Amino acid sequence: MRRMLPRTLRGQLVLVILLTFVVIQGISLWLFADERRLAVRAALGLEAAGRAANVVRLLEAAPARLGPDILRAADSPLVRFSLATEPSVDHLTHGDGGNIRDRIRSFLDDADTHEVRVELHRITSPPGLGDAGQTMSRMHRQMMGLSLASVEMRLSISLKDGRWLNVSTRFHRPPIQWPWASFFSFGLATLIVAIVVWVALSRLTGPLRKLARVAEGLGRGERVDPLPEQGPEELRRLTNAFNDMQARLSRFVSERTRLLAALGHDLRSPLTAMRVRAEMVEDDETRERLAAIIEEMQEMVESTLSFARGMVTAEEMQTVDLAVFLKELADDLAAVGGEITLEAESGIHVRIKPVAMRRALRNVFENAIRYGQIARVRMCADDRAARIDVADRGNGIPEADLERVFDPFVRVEKSRNLETGGTGLGLSIARTVIQAHGGDIRLSNPKDGGLLAEISIPLTKADGRL
Repeated sequence: MRRMLPRTLRGQLVLVILLTFVVIQGISLWLFADERRLAVRAALGLEAAGRAANVVRLLEAAPARLGPDILRAADSPLVRFSLATEPSVDHLTHGDGGNIRDRIRSFLDDADTHEVRVELHRITSPPGLGDAGQTMSRMHRQMMGLSLASVEMRLSISLKDGRWLNVSTRFHRPPIQWPWASFFSFGLATLIVAIVVWVALSRLTGPLRKLARVAEGLGRGERVDPLPEQGPEELRRLTNAFNDMQARLSRFVSERTRLLAALGHDLRSPLTAMRVRAEMVEDDETRERLAAIIEEMQEMVESTLSFARGMVTAEEMQTVDLAVFLKELADDLAAVGGEITLEAESGIHVRIKPVAMRRALRNVFENAIRYGQIARVRMCADDRAARIDVADRGNGIPEADLERVFDPFVRVEKSRNLETGGTGLGLSIARTVIQAHGGDIRLSNPKDGGLLAEISIPLTKADGRL
């Protein structure tokens, strides 16, 4: 069910409003049609009651010999009149609450001298009035063109001479009729509401979508311009707060960049002076040990500065074919003696900072080659991200250290040899760069041995957006 719903805020709000509108309109149309049906039914019953009262007045005012003629004149396919010594309705209760009885008495001058009995009941088959019942059903079907349910009404009205006027009639409840004009107006109103709501929500959700895209770009380190303040007051305040946050972040990054540049320059000068002083030491063993220590300090300083800089560069984001990008990196490593194999799907594009991403992936590939003799790289993609799997044939990493190795200066290899153990910043730099691109990296130990690094990078859409 959730998959059938629109994923956007605008689509969901439009759907909710339209469903509410349809339900309200449907209830209104149903109530209107049912009210019409009840009104028609009441009119038919009251009309028959009025005719019966008029027949009573004629029978009592005219000579007795004219009674049959009056009954024949009053008869119709819908209403049948007859005179009898006994009433056809043998009970005094009224199925309509007394409305028809009161209607009849309102037409009679001396209503108190007349007893009126009314019987209403629903019937499901045409017979009941003999030939008249069949005729009524046929006439109504011809007039209405519909299949109707019938209600039979029997009246018994006492006359002054002791006889009873018995009236039998049948009227049909008209079914709910949906006029095409109502359907047309309903559809037109729904269309107008949908258009108005869609346009109004576009004014709200458009800036929100733009804000989301800019926020994603800012999170990946892209240079973005301040957003124009548009839409309602709440959205304007949100946009203004985002622009202020973006400006503060930019100032912080710029200041940190300048600080790191100054720190790197200031640290190199003392190290250079120490190296010169070490060359002046006469004892060869002491001189060599000092030179090695200074070299290690130099390497540590450069690595620390490199890690601290992370993504703090002016490099622009570019959309690249990931297969071509990985092929060039693999060729570079193979040229310096690294053993690496690559399987990559073509046509997969990602938006990255090429220099920073090359450095991050190089660190992962070189780790695989250094500790596992060979780096097996396989790249594929799903609907949202490209996945790069880097496997080696080494001894793996203890489960407790799989996450810890991403911390700065953590080395599973315990020696102090920079050639074999490095500085412990390679994976930290790799994770910093990859996560800055909106991706992630994690390590695992496959069952068949070695170490597997799984890297994900968000895909780029056809319009160049992530």
